This record gives sequence, structure tokens and C-alpha cells, in this order.
Amino acid sequence: MKKHHFLIISLPAQGHINPTLQLAKNLARAGARCTFVTTVHGFRKMNNLPSIDGLFYASISDGHDDGMPKEMYFGDYLNDLKRVGSENLKNLLQQFTDDGYPVTCLVYTILFTWVAEVAREYHAPLAFLAIQCATAFAIYYYLFTTNNGMYSSTTEVELSFPLKLPELPLFSRDDIPTFLLQSDSASSFMIPVVREHIKILENDPNPRVLINTFDALEEKSLKILEKIGVSSIGPLIPSAFCDGNDVNDKSFGCELFDKSENYSQWLDLKAEGSVVYISFGSLAVLKEEQKEEILKGLLESERPFLWVIRLSNEDGKNKNVNYGLNGKGMIVPWCSQMEVLFHKSIGCFVSHCGWNSTLESIVADVPLIGYPQFSDQVTNIKMVEEVWGTGVRARAEEGIVKREELKRCLKILMGDGEKGNEIRRNVKKYKDLAMEAVKGGGSSHYNLNKFLDSL
Repeated sequence: MKKHHFLIISLPAQGHINPTLQLAKNLARAGARCTFVTTVHGFRKMNNLPSIDGLFYASISDGHDDGMPKEMYFGDYLNDLKRVGSENLKNLLQQFTDDGYPVTCLVYTILFTWVAEVAREYHAPLAFLAIQCATAFAIYYYLFTTNNGMYSSTTEVELSFPLKLPELPLFSRDDIPTFLLQSDSASSFMIPVVREHIKILENDPNPRVLINTFDALEEKSLKILEKIGVSSIGPLIPSAFCDGNDVNDKSFGCELFDKSENYSQWLDLKAEGSVVYISFGSLAVLKEEQKEEILKGLLESERPFLWVIRLSNEDGKNKNVNYGLNGKGMIVPWCSQMEVLFHKSIGCFVSHCGWNSTLESIVADVPLIGYPQFSDQVTNIKMVEEVWGTGVRARAEEGIVKREELKRCLKILMGDGEKGNEIRRNVKKYKDLAMEAVKGGGSSHYNLNKFLDSL
């Protein structure tokens, strides 16, 4: 194939880094030169950068090289990112050209719509990497498309529910990405961002959209998106757990947090399928009442558990979080999620149901309990519970999932009842289909090669 040079740009958040960096690794293994780019501050925080032939790293300033001020409104940060970042990205592209490695394709993710403008100015091909599920993207397309989208030109409309998309279940206001609702604090900057994404793709005579999913999982949602050149290339999971092309690729790399080292030995001592793994990702902030309900539910369920809780410096100094657990569970500040999910002892995954975690649970053959909180998490758990049947949703009362609800979900997924058995069969089915998709001749493998050929 032609010696391509891909520049892939990502926001410095773990949920954005993982799929974009995995795509960069996959492209480098395919023989391309690939440069992974994030902000200066984000790059400084990254640990254990993967070392692969053809994979390089760079950073651009967003105007906040010491980090975004805590009191700063995120919409204002995005404006700075566009204003400062676009100029610095142009300079980086020129530097690569001067060095003899001109970029032949820019790949951007959500929140980086301005990269399309830079690509046009630079006369470089462009691809959008969708890191949410195809179903969420189909909802965006339905609401924002120029032909009939209710949000195509204004946000000053009240959506009527349920939303009905072809061949998909009905979506209530509790099932669509939260920032699409006027009442959500993120709607003021996210609705314009999504509208701009759809506009860019509609106006592109040859749109390229790569999406982190696979055909057998979201066939009906992908069909809705055919007009804007969508190709499934997922799941974007470390190679050792997926296509097997690189047995040493066992983690995404570039973790933003230091992991604990002692959980592996603890897991080794547990029976197969006996441990509950709980992790709500890098952005979630749980209320103290919710933490207490989860802890009580876990202890009362009498099942061993590994719980990832990111601690503040003050928390870490002033208390031993494992005190009082009496060996029934372990709480750690961070871990390698893929390593844990693929451990034989893990029988259930409790998560906010972000898209990466949802895919990882399927690939690891582990059923999911969803505690959706924001963004597309509510859409993911809708599909997990009602369409794929790979997990259950923990229902909240006044914003808190009570201990009895957690125990109910654990009993379903880790007990011997028919519903739990059916869920485990479904997870195994989609795991096998995911493996087929990424291996030679599979749909995702074919789509990635087709994308490369199109350039």
C-alpha cells in the first residue's frame, strides 16, 4: 500500500485516548506512519506510551499548557481549543511537510470539528472517528440532518418522545444522549458541536466515518448512516485480546493515572467467575451516598469484589480505603481494565456503561450492570438491556441506586436463573461475532482495508 502518514488527534481524556490510540497502533501495524496527537498538558500526563514501528507522538497547545482552570466553563475551553489548537495544528502539519513526512490523512474525533477546516486548507483527506456507539450517532443524524432533523438549524425546539428510528426500539427522553436535552448543562455547547459534525459530513462529497463498533452488533443503526460513508472498524481493543496480531499488545497504553500493582495476585486467589469488578471510568464523580450504597450492597451480596475508586490526594493520605473490608473486597485507585476483565475470576462488570467499557465487557465475555450517568451512557445501556441482552440496568431512586437494587442485579447476572444464563449466552455470542469481525476476512478488517484503499 502507499506509504500513508496519518495524524490522529484526540482529547486528553481516557475514554477518547483508548480507541484513538488503538486505531493508531492498528494503522502502524498495517504499514502506515501514524502520529498520535493530543494537547501539551494531556501529553505530559500520559504514562507508558506504546512503542511500535511507525507510531509517533506529538502535542499541540490549547492555550492551557498547565491544564484547564477548574472554574473554567467547558464551552469556553472548546473555543480556546479551536482558536489556539487550529493554528498550532497547522504549524505541526507544516513541520511534518518540511521534514519530509507530509500528512496524507487527518483523523479527528468528537469535539474537534475545526480539524475539518484545517484539513481543507491543507488539502488533505479527512476521516471522522466516531468513538460512541452507532446507535447514538444514528440519533444525532436523525435529529440534525438537513432534510428533516429537528435540530438542523435551531435548538429552540422541544423534542417530542418517543423518538422512532427505522428498525430500532423506541427511545424515550431517558434513552438519548443527555446533552441533547435542553435541560442538560452541556447542551449549550454540545448541540452546536454535533450539528457542525453532521453539516461537515453532509457537505463532503466523499465523507469518511470510521466507527468503533462491528456490523453484527449494530447492523440496523449502521444502515441508517449509510449516506454519510460510515464504516465499522471495531472493536478497537488491544490486539492480544482481539485479532491476535500482536500478542504483546495487552493494554491501550498512555494511561493518565498510575495503576495499583497488587490486585493481580488478589484476583489469582479467587474462584473462576466469582468476582464483581466495579469501575466508573476516569471522569465519574460518585456522591458519597452512592458510594455507601454500592459498598453495602457488595458486602451484603457476600461476593468478592474489586472496585476502582480514584482518590483525591487528601483521601489517599488520610484513610486506608480497604479498612473494614476483611478481605471480602479490594479497592484500588486505578488498574489495567483489559487485564482485569480478562482475568478468569471476573464474573460481572459494574460500570457507568461508557461505550469503551460496553465493548470491552463483550470482548471479555463478561455481563454488565449499567449505572448510566451522562452523555451516551443512557443509550448504551438501553441497547445492552433491551436489544443485545448482554446486561441489565440498575434503576435509580431519586438519583441513587440503592443497595437492594445492586443485589438484585448481581443475583440475576451471577446466579443460576434462566435470565442470567440467557444474558451469559448473549455475551458469548457477541464476543464470538466481535472476534470474527476483526480477524482476516471479517467485516471490520475488510472495512479498515477498504478505507486505506480509498485514500
